[in-house]
Amino acid sequence: MIPAIAVVVGGASVVTGLAYAAHIENNDAFCASCHTQPESQYYQRALAPPVDLASAHADKGVECIQCHSGRGAIGRVNAIATVAIPDLIAYNSGRYRHPAVVTEPIGDDHCLKCHGGIDSRQDFNNHFHVFLAIWKARAPQDAATCLDCHQTHVTGGLVDAAFLTKSTTIAVCQRCHAVLRG
Repeated sequence: MIPAIAVVVGGASVVTGLAYAAHIENNDAFCASCHTQPESQYYQRALAPPVDLASAHADKGVECIQCHSGRGAIGRVNAIATVAIPDLIAYNSGRYRHPAVVTEPIGDDHCLKCHGGIDSRQDFNNHFHVFLAIWKARAPQDAATCLDCHQTHVTGGLVDAAFLTKSTTIAVCQRCHAVLRG
């Protein structure tokens, strides 16, 4: 009887802890309270008019965790287990990286949660998205990712072009055209 109660209490504690972690992760100010530079700078940008892609998302009510976790509950739990908990332990033990670095890269699936179907508009102004599938099929190790062009925390991009920076985008375009010619 006692082992069964311990399992139930332990399970309830884990579920409650994960639910609480998911709840507080929706609060960018809470996350920024532990994060070091450059993340705290990114958070401060989100409080002002948009100057980069991340602050433009924040201006529309998108919290940091929505981009920094995968799809659905599994993506969220995975972010908590593989990033949030180790980061919290490192921070509390004084063994955190400074400056902070992204240890789990944001994959295309994180962007496509909200921007799915981006390749369905087939016109010249969207040809780069349309040809991504061909590029990934020919040279998957070299294929561009969403963040190769749409750098979320880089300032100086074109506001009316999803904060793309000319030099970065041209370099990615040249990579793609070299693969497609080859």
